[in-house]
Amino acid sequence: MISATVMPPRRFEFDRDTFAYANELVWEYLEDPAAKKMVARRSETPRTYTHRCFVMVRSARQFFYHARFEAALPVAEEKRYRDLVRAVVRRNPRVAGDESKRIVVPGYDSLRSFSREQAPALMASCGGAWQSYVLRSHRRMILPVSRRHQEQMAAQLARSLPVRRAVIAHLFRFPQLTINHGIVIYDMAETETGRRFTAYDPNQPGQPTELNYHRADRTFYFPRNHYWAGGAVNVVEAYCSLAY
Repeated sequence: MISATVMPPRRFEFDRDTFAYANELVWEYLEDPAAKKMVARRSETPRTYTHRCFVMVRSARQFFYHARFEAALPVAEEKRYRDLVRAVVRRNPRVAGDESKRIVVPGYDSLRSFSREQAPALMASCGGAWQSYVLRSHRRMILPVSRRHQEQMAAQLARSLPVRRAVIAHLFRFPQLTINHGIVIYDMAETETGRRFTAYDPNQPGQPTELNYHRADRTFYFPRNHYWAGGAVNVVEAYCSLAY
């Protein structure tokens, strides 16, 4: 069931509605030619903003649903921005708010520019890493995932997208835990093999990514990148109801 009651007034845009900084990775992922797979090693570079992928995708949608950026207004002090960020992330991430009740963020024209200049305020106020571990959809990942379930999920994502505009997808492999990640889907195209979903990945803030659904085997595939070898993933929609 789609619970959103107020449709966002516009489409989600990558260059406008995403964070300019990344969710950092504790581990580095390298190609092992002998084993023909990616292997992980702890990063030698200290990381300060990690385990926030679900915090970032949730916050991106909360800004999309509940904030309005006003570049013509003067830039404020960092404390003011921290207060505004906390006010935004206290709003319901499942339902878009009324346009007249949006929280005004002065001095910037978008979340992208705001996060580029005010990253410390956002990082300090969007939420802690623990919030990525208490996500309700984590309960679903430990249960068996059938191909019929994934076929139904592909249809659910397609139905949800025109209403929510920004659909939060939880990608996982269990019990391997080679991937347990959140992305924001904001566009979709029908293909010869199924559906191609275009998404924002907080681990890769520089460009959009894709999530592909193949009709023949009723399976989602996430492409290879710097932290994932590429391949089949299970998918559930998150922040879509009181249950998830």
